[in-house]
Amino acid sequence: MAVDWDERTRALREEVLRLRETTGAVIVAHNYQRDEVQEVADLVGDSLALARFCAASPKTLVVFCGVHFMAESAKVMSPDTTVLLPEIDAGCPMADMVDEDGLRAWKAGHPGVAVVAYINSSAAVKAESDIICTSSNALAVVRSLGAKEILFLPDCNLGAYVAQQIPDVKVHLWPGFCITHNRVSLADLEAAKHAHPDALLLAHPETRPEIWRQADFVGSTKQIIDYAAASPAKKFLIGTEMGVLWKLRKDSPDKTFYLLAPGMVCPNMKKITLRSVRDALLETKYRIEVPEAVADGARRALERMLAVRA
Repeated sequence: MAVDWDERTRALREEVLRLRETTGAVIVAHNYQRDEVQEVADLVGDSLALARFCAASPKTLVVFCGVHFMAESAKVMSPDTTVLLPEIDAGCPMADMVDEDGLRAWKAGHPGVAVVAYINSSAAVKAESDIICTSSNALAVVRSLGAKEILFLPDCNLGAYVAQQIPDVKVHLWPGFCITHNRVSLADLEAAKHAHPDALLLAHPETRPEIWRQADFVGSTKQIIDYAAASPAKKFLIGTEMGVLWKLRKDSPDKTFYLLAPGMVCPNMKKITLRSVRDALLETKYRIEVPEAVADGARRALERMLAVRA
């Protein structure tokens, strides 16, 4: 899909591409990033795809266009790689809803119960967990444990989805959530269905259970994009952050996509701009570092996830 960028954006884009070449950097971007940032990335994907890519990449300089926990995970998996986060204050409110002390206390109340941490968590929390999951592979990860009981954090909505899909496992839920997804209400859903009655609903499991239970398909950003591309349907309600619209429209230009609700925007994901990517490459900023002891524990949990095949 050709994009008619304005002159300033085109100039920044060309500068970023030149710097990417001269520095030997690889640029990765999450599906929620700005359109123009996704457009200059070597890889655009969901958390699982980005984690796998960074773990396997031979590059020694990675510019991570996402949020802090993602850049941390890239550094953990590639400790000898310089990982740059173009906007250092691009965080994740969900990840901030749990810390390692809170998790230790929760674990103490459930001795011997396996901890499954959503990748939307800090490296310190990952280090206290048994295994990590993403929205793409949460079901496969939980099934791989063969456990009858788990602690799932921090997203209670994704955890509730896991519990519904795997009813023989008792899932204890941490009360965290994504602010952007959790704000979508039944009233939003009813209004969208009324406006577009012939559209299929594709929802992220970070939405509330009353939303994803009514979806025609529930999945990660990549799974939503792939489903829409393969579906014979022509109209879709998209129940996740607006950044996915760039790839949806690029892959399926003959189809129409409507956001499920207004305001499905993650402010943190939108902090990174072409200018900040350019500055990161020019000034080698902002470097992400993870203490070795924390990185070792987080790496074990991430590697267990990567060994699971959905």
